[in-house]
Amino acid sequence: MKFEISTDKTPAGDQPQAIETLVKGIKSGEIHQTLLGVTGSGKTFTAANVIQQIQKPTLVIAHNKTLAAQLAQEYRDFFPNNAVHYFVSYYDYYQPEAYMSTSDTYIEKEAQINEEIDRLRHASTQALLTRNDVIIVASVSCIYGLGSPEQYKKKLIKFSVGYETTRSLMLRTLVDMQFERTNADLTPASFRAVGNTIEIMPTNERAIYRLSFAGNSISSITKIDEVTRQILADLDEFYLFPAKHFVTPEEERKLAVQDIELELKEQLKKFKKEGKLLEAERLKRRTQHDLALMREVGYCNGIENYSRHFDRRKAGEAPYTLLSYFPHKEDGTPDFLTIIDESHVTVPQLNGMYAGDRSRKDNLVEFGFRLPSAIDNRPLKYDEIDERLGQRIYTSATPGKYELEMLKKHNLKPVEQVIRPTGLIDPEIEVRPIVEKGAYPGQIKDFIEEAEKIVKGGARVLVTTLTKRMAEDLAEFLSERNLSTKYIHSDVDTIERIEILTDFRKGKFDCLVGVNLLREGLDLPEVELVAILDADKAGFLRSETALIQTIGRAARNVNGRVVLYADEMTPALEYAIGETNRRREKQIAYNKKHGITPKTIIKEIKSIADQMRSEHDETIDTLLKIDVDLYKKNPKKVLKEKNRQLEEAVSILDFETAAIIRDEIIYLETLESKQ
Repeated sequence: MKFEISTDKTPAGDQPQAIETLVKGIKSGEIHQTLLGVTGSGKTFTAANVIQQIQKPTLVIAHNKTLAAQLAQEYRDFFPNNAVHYFVSYYDYYQPEAYMSTSDTYIEKEAQINEEIDRLRHASTQALLTRNDVIIVASVSCIYGLGSPEQYKKKLIKFSVGYETTRSLMLRTLVDMQFERTNADLTPASFRAVGNTIEIMPTNERAIYRLSFAGNSISSITKIDEVTRQILADLDEFYLFPAKHFVTPEEERKLAVQDIELELKEQLKKFKKEGKLLEAERLKRRTQHDLALMREVGYCNGIENYSRHFDRRKAGEAPYTLLSYFPHKEDGTPDFLTIIDESHVTVPQLNGMYAGDRSRKDNLVEFGFRLPSAIDNRPLKYDEIDERLGQRIYTSATPGKYELEMLKKHNLKPVEQVIRPTGLIDPEIEVRPIVEKGAYPGQIKDFIEEAEKIVKGGARVLVTTLTKRMAEDLAEFLSERNLSTKYIHSDVDTIERIEILTDFRKGKFDCLVGVNLLREGLDLPEVELVAILDADKAGFLRSETALIQTIGRAARNVNGRVVLYADEMTPALEYAIGETNRRREKQIAYNKKHGITPKTIIKEIKSIADQMRSEHDETIDTLLKIDVDLYKKNPKKVLKEKNRQLEEAVSILDFETAAIIRDEIIYLETLESKQ
């Protein structure tokens, strides 16, 4: 299929010229382009139009899971008939293996895998290998090791009616594809055999495929709903990918084990020569234990540390990643488009992944906890990322040093998107003192007076502090002053952050206090005042980029304004104020020329479920009204259905509905404990 935007919306403001320039640059072979789009200018819609014109698979990289989820929703709205997927780390909790030599403390790896996100990851790679109209919205997880796409695709099997195989051979095939056999309820990557049928649940969807056998061939293929057991379709064929991304043929697995044994021998020899007898004994014991498990069951905890041998890579060679699954030309050059969102944050994050991982691994190798090859189980270095991304567009209101250097190197200018389709202009900025002087009450009391005026008018207020503790203390102080307030920072978990932001927009409270999370990805048109406390303090949170991003939070409201509390003008403040005023002048001139009267963005406050209506959502709406009496009659069935709804809500990134269902499950389980 072709990419086709499904919306009545048409490009406006600076969007048409931005789309034209970016498309022209891509077609002429430009590798690095930067879209300098101010807050609220519709950068995602511009990118969507570029994708539609270029017609290439696209990778969108965001710097955190929350922003990635938001972008995935937006792209799904624009491209409902194309494959838009979400690829982030599948760990709900992750404590990497580490050794602290100063205290002689070894920390074992601990991880809790989110099965639903693992399913979404498989859906992403399978879409890339089977179709061209694919958009993957990913976090930096996309540069971490993944199995070989060639081996993964080799294990793909097309089952069709008439496919010649026996039931017993089919069972062995599924085990070889790393599916688990069960006699209980099916979960992703499992199968069960009943009579002359085999039922399989693939890794990429919550449905059951029943294969019926007649003699030595498949006589029918049926797709079944996992809970209701309703027949969804009778199929002529279906494709089944392996259960895991890391797939190694038996012969190569034996060769890998031999290579590991050889490496162990060499490292033990090195340790003994250096007099490291403790380290040698530790490494010998741990590695031989892992090798025994590999021979017996084909797997061991921490097997990813041996991935270089299983992938048949040379020492230092880059691992396979999600980028390896995107299409490439015959000469090996990437043949897809990359959009790096909020590039001023995302690029440095991509650049910093390798160094942190390497220092931890070096310590484990030096003290005999891992073989040297463990170092090659790693994220990509930035030069390796650069080689693998091909043509890309950096999007940001404040392009970073790297993006600007690339533009200068290739004699390009940023593609400016300063004019908003709504006609909204950047906010007015005032600078006020921090400390109390004469009749002036100081920044906190002055802010309270300003906030009270805004709240009386029915609007909202954002205020940023320098630390989490300051955010919490200020929220408590403002609440005591009868200003309804909540705080948000990185210690507040994802679901709660979404709930707080939704409540803020709905007016359940009036003032939101934050630290760094208020800079990117927040769409809050109800905000009329943004206050930045201690704006003249040097540091990351008061840099040029951070100040401009924070100022942009007031740019979605026609009455938006910003108060900077500062006792002196720093270079960062001068730049941020100057750049904002430059943009304002351009926006005001455009509005005057075209007779545009700016209006506040009117954005309906609705759940993600309302934005992405589907039959599944309507089913959830009905089932949420379930009678408790029905639960009492069949608690197991009701809870199973609720858990299915929860997983489905998470799978479409519908976190608000997921929170509702989660609370209902907790309530129903409470009823069960009382029975």
